[in-house]
Amino acid sequence: MRIALVTAKAARDLDDDLPPLLEALRRQHEVTVAEWDDASVRWNDFDIALLRSTWDYSQRLPEFLEWASRVSTQTQLRNPLPVIRWNTDKHYLHDLEKSGVAIVPSKFIEPGEDASAHIDMFLAQHACDEFVAKPSVGAGSRDAQRYSRTQRDEAVAHARRLLDANRSVLLQPYLDRVDEYGETALLFFDGKFSHAIRKGPLLKKNEGPTRALFATEHISAREPTAAEHALADKVLSSLPFPDTLLYARVDVIQNADGHPVVLELELTEPSLFFAHATGSAERFSDAIGRLKP
Repeated sequence: MRIALVTAKAARDLDDDLPPLLEALRRQHEVTVAEWDDASVRWNDFDIALLRSTWDYSQRLPEFLEWASRVSTQTQLRNPLPVIRWNTDKHYLHDLEKSGVAIVPSKFIEPGEDASAHIDMFLAQHACDEFVAKPSVGAGSRDAQRYSRTQRDEAVAHARRLLDANRSVLLQPYLDRVDEYGETALLFFDGKFSHAIRKGPLLKKNEGPTRALFATEHISAREPTAAEHALADKVLSSLPFPDTLLYARVDVIQNADGHPVVLELELTEPSLFFAHATGSAERFSDAIGRLKP
């Protein structure tokens, strides 16, 4: 098949997954790395446009979704357009919660609403020492920040900046077990578990949000627990889509009781961490090869 691995100009040289995936795919397919906003790319020349590192989409979401809509009429976009539309805004967490999936408690503030009042209500509802404020459309921990209760005014100012830019705000308790245990990311290809990694805590106390394309991550291989596996399986079975997805990453952390809860669900452009699981790039390549052109 003719396959486009879709990236962004700023991410092209930062995506550690591209080299091993290129090597695996080129054994059987014709593969090109293409930037999503490159007007010279003829997308109908490809059998598949595979989103890999379009990591600037969060600052350009309407443009990105318009591009995805157009490209989906010219070639096979993976994951498909309805998945991208749903997954690029973290309001999907409420859909998962309604389906019975355990998530990090999440409250959204919408543009036009009172940030101060909503943050006060959130703090009254949750007995957390610290909390996180971040945009509902975001990637790589950009514009995400960790606050203590004594930093309530700074959090309100942060939320107002996002709301004034017409961005919804997501508030979540900071679950401090992540400081020691980290996050667990479970990777699935064609609905089958491939591997998992541990990601160290990203949001540091009294540290502002990253100005880079994404926050620096500390990654190592991890064997997920049975409870983490069960939660990830429930997430995938709860998705509002009829078909098995080519790829999915379920990011979970532990709550105060030590039970896993979903932090994020990555179905659009997740890092897949091939370097931390022998054979994982080949497994993904095989899953891609099973797609019908």
